[in-house]
Amino acid sequence: MFKKLSPDEKVTLLRHLEDLRKALLISLAAIVIAAFASFSYSDEILRIVQRPLTDLGMGLSLVYIGVAEGFFVKMKLSLLAGLIIAFPIVAWELWSFVAPALYPHERRYVYLLFPIILILFAGGVLFAYFTILKMVLAFLIYISGDLQPMLTVDKYLSFVLTFTIPFGVVFELPVIVFFLTKIGVIGPETLSRNRKYALLVIFIIAAALTPGPDPISQTMMALPVYLLYEVSILVAKLARPKQKEDSEEVLE
Repeated sequence: MFKKLSPDEKVTLLRHLEDLRKALLISLAAIVIAAFASFSYSDEILRIVQRPLTDLGMGLSLVYIGVAEGFFVKMKLSLLAGLIIAFPIVAWELWSFVAPALYPHERRYVYLLFPIILILFAGGVLFAYFTILKMVLAFLIYISGDLQPMLTVDKYLSFVLTFTIPFGVVFELPVIVFFLTKIGVIGPETLSRNRKYALLVIFIIAAALTPGPDPISQTMMALPVYLLYEVSILVAKLARPKQKEDSEEVLE
């Protein structure tokens, strides 16, 4: 049922597994060391995360209701900082493991797209942090009326992460379109033809995700996503396979 490996294939497989093990151990060590080094700065990191709340000027502060909650939150912040600091080492180790199996043209795609992926993801997270998050917090606290807010630090941190990270994912739309165009799933004509439907869907999603009923906050959320959609159309035109372009020109 399974193909029996030859001695040479077994040696090659074991070597690959050893290389993977080495890359994972180095990556894990880098994250742990960076996390421990970041622990002494956890208060400063927490102040950065808390800034959208303090900037509201309502005199709100975070509390913890469990004996160990404050400690575990600092551990989470340290681990998050460790992941960010150690990311170049992790990326290099994984790339060193994967690169030998790629063709030269595939490596060129990685060299081109990897920085773009990082920039788009960071841009989405920062956009949510500096613009949308503060409005959402203000509305949620305002809509609570006379209820007195008592925000726990653990719940607040979870809210910030689950709110900002999806923006980073959404900002990857041009890269996703690039790959889908390359493999022939979609094309720029399809995206252009369905532009009005995409705009409608984007505003519906923005209305659902934005707690505020005002059109300003919804537009602030929807506009960058729609601009990314327009950028994706340009990306699709650049990424379209040459043979398909030639065939479409002949048909025209």
